[in-house]
Amino acid sequence: MESMNANDLLKKIRKIEIRTKALSHQIFAGEYHSAFKGKGMTFSEVREYQWGDDVRNMDWNVTARLHSPYVKVFEEERELTVLLLVDVSRSRLFGTTGRNKRDLLAEIAAVLSFSAILNNDKVGAIFFSEKVEKFIPPKKGRTHLLRIIREVIEFQPTVDGTDISEALRYMTNAVKKKSTAFLLSDLLDVDEEGRPRYEDALKIAASRHDLSVIGVYDPRERQIPDVGIINVKDAESGATAWIDTSRKSVRKHYAEWFSQVEGKSCELFRKYNVNNVEISTDSDYVKGLMSLFQNR
Repeated sequence: MESMNANDLLKKIRKIEIRTKALSHQIFAGEYHSAFKGKGMTFSEVREYQWGDDVRNMDWNVTARLHSPYVKVFEEERELTVLLLVDVSRSRLFGTTGRNKRDLLAEIAAVLSFSAILNNDKVGAIFFSEKVEKFIPPKKGRTHLLRIIREVIEFQPTVDGTDISEALRYMTNAVKKKSTAFLLSDLLDVDEEGRPRYEDALKIAASRHDLSVIGVYDPRERQIPDVGIINVKDAESGATAWIDTSRKSVRKHYAEWFSQVEGKSCELFRKYNVNNVEISTDSDYVKGLMSLFQNR
């Protein structure tokens, strides 16, 4: 795929910014703040005791000195480091609904980024295919966020496949401070039995970071339509094959395989207490993200 020209790219980025920034202000900022807590509490001030205050927060030194009960007041340490692990493999270019998976990933990444910035958090990104293609260290600011969005839209991977383990291991090794991480991918990284190939890396990453998974898919990946004999091509391996979609058994077999893959992925996330949501290219991702935030 060739890169779009500079003017088209700028227009696309601006359109995404306008839409997602508004959503972040109007909808997601509060939900994001509630779902992703700061790293702890820091002392702010003391004030006189009020009915219902936790006696464990009594400041006994001030109480003794002023002969009146005083309590310590704490504030949440809000600043987080947010990392977006973005799948830039070739399969993200697939789309049959007017929006491909790449565009959906870009909007979701933008919403998360603007929500983070509204809460004074830093945002960084790891772009991966079957290897880590690029790491953008966490920073704040609009210019930094727009760079991340631009990369999601136009990044050209140097290899075609997908290896989620590589991205998770890179994060574990490169980012020592506990971070809030979002894995954004179509999750099509499975073995011949349909099992995710990244269990070991996920287990370690989830134990060190606050990890959530946002899986994206196109409806035609779940259900092949009856359109006769077609030639299909794997976007990552380049392999091609002719299949007869008019045969009910072919459509049923594929639907069962995809359902099995999704089921085993969800089972893995439950095993390691990783929050996850699946969002289709033809659906409203606002509902998906809200459910992710509210289920935490």
